[in-house]
Order: sequence, then C-alpha cells, then structure tokens
Amino acid sequence: MNETAMTRREWLLTDRPQSRLQARLGRAYVTWRRFAANRLAVIGLLIILALIVLAVFAPLLAPHSPYVGDLAKSRLLSPDATHWLGTDDQGRDILSRLVYGSRLTLQVVLLVAIIAAPLGLLVGTVAGYAGGWVDAVLMRITDIFLAFPKLVLALAFVAALGPGIGNAIIAIAITSWPPYARIARAETLTVRNSDYISAVRLMGASPWRIVLRHIMPLCISSLIVRVTLDMAGIILTAAGLGFLGLGAQPPLPEWGAMIASGRRFILDQWWVAAMPGFAILVVSLGFNLLGDGLRDALDPRGSSQ
Repeated sequence: MNETAMTRREWLLTDRPQSRLQARLGRAYVTWRRFAANRLAVIGLLIILALIVLAVFAPLLAPHSPYVGDLAKSRLLSPDATHWLGTDDQGRDILSRLVYGSRLTLQVVLLVAIIAAPLGLLVGTVAGYAGGWVDAVLMRITDIFLAFPKLVLALAFVAALGPGIGNAIIAIAITSWPPYARIARAETLTVRNSDYISAVRLMGASPWRIVLRHIMPLCISSLIVRVTLDMAGIILTAAGLGFLGLGAQPPLPEWGAMIASGRRFILDQWWVAAMPGFAILVVSLGFNLLGDGLRDALDPRGSSQ
C-alpha cells in the first residue's frame, strides 16, 4: 500500500509529465500540499465547509421552526436543553434561525461573487489589453466607484432599488467589482507584451479571443484569492444592510436583521444579539483564513514542496 502511494506521489511530482492531465493533477497536488501545510487555512476551510453543510441540510439540522415561535411560553428564554442558544422576542429558536440564516449568507456570498468577479475580470482585462482611451475610460469609471465607501454606495443603491435580499445582492455586487478590475488590469499589463501573447497574435487570434482565451485564465488565480478575502467584507456589508432594514425583510432569518431586533435586549437578554453576531464573526474569520491560505498556495513564487 505504501509503495502504491509512493508511486502515485512520484507520478504526480514528476518533472516530465506525459500528458496535460498529469501536469494539471501534479500542479493541483502541489497546491494542495502548500495549502494543507497552513493549519489556519485548513481551519478556515473547515468553517466554510460547515457553513455549506448547514445551508444544504438546514431542514434536517434545525431543531425548531425558524419562523414560528411561542410568545406565551418561549419568549426571550435563555439557552437551555430545549433551546440551545435561547429564543428571541417572538419566541423563535435562535439556533434554528441561525441555521436557516446560513442559507441567506451563502446565497449572498455566491451570487455577489458570480456577478462581481466576472464583471471586474472583463473590465480589467479589456482595459489592460486595449490601452489608450479604452483603458482611460474604464479605469476612470472604476475610480469613481472606488472613491465611495462600499457600504455607503450599497446603501445608496438599495435606497434607489428598494429594500429586499435581491436588491441588496445587486447593490453589493455593483460596489464589489472595482478591486477585481484593478487586479485583472495589473495582471494583464504584465503579460500583454509577453512572447506568449505575441505568438498567439501572430497566429491570427482576434483581440477578443486573446483576452478571453489566453489572458483571463492567467488572472483567475489572483482573482480567486481576492474574492475569497472579500467574502468577509461582503458578509459584513449584507449584515449592515440587514441591520438597517434594507436587506432581507422579516421574517427571514438574516443575521444582520437578527442583531437589529436583539439590540433592544442587549443588557438583559444578551444572547438574542450576541449569537448572530458570533456567527458573523466565525464565518468572516473562516473566509479570511481560507483566503490567506489560498494566497500562499496559489503564489507561483512560493517554493514547491
């Protein structure tokens, strides 16, 4: 068994791969080894995997209904054997609302990443490759968005679009793409005049094909790291909008809205606001740890192990 494992390891780490598949698997294996060597990054990965499990299996894991409470008997109960994290002012189980709230958190994070990352990647690569007035116009638009604090700009867009989780996602995505555009532009400028791109250009590839097929893939690793690091900021922005009543609307169990409803009882029934706040802290920490690990693992200048 050990000999088989050693043979597979040597096959993955060979300096002369026999196929593209072998080369890709070898790079993936080296990247995983770098990532796994960072214990904090692994802890962050476990936190995010736990969030995904909670979101997927929320109906099975939640001990009570997140929407229905008992005002007569269960209002503002402290944590006990029946309600592990206590209940809120409507008699609803806080643990169940946190479990279902993980769905909203994951939804916001994924949709913002799906909208903002490709938009920023496209703007940055086009600006970096085209140069000239195209670069100037696109980067000045990017600078306008960067000039405003993200939360303030998101508040303005939500106020214009109206409160709701869908409009909050759109507003956060609109305010999140500029940093990705900057990163993609910087990466594009480093490879625009390289021999590799020049050879593709001499073969007759169109500018759009060069950007889409040859430049964008080179920017993806840096973009993945930045997106992962930005997840914590996205969660905090979504929670801020929910806290102000502009995000998910009642009775949806959004963590920021839960903190807003519990702030009235912060001195006597501290768990109502503290539990969703702790959930935001843990998930944000998980994304930050994961992003740091990915940054080190995907760094091409890192030493191979």
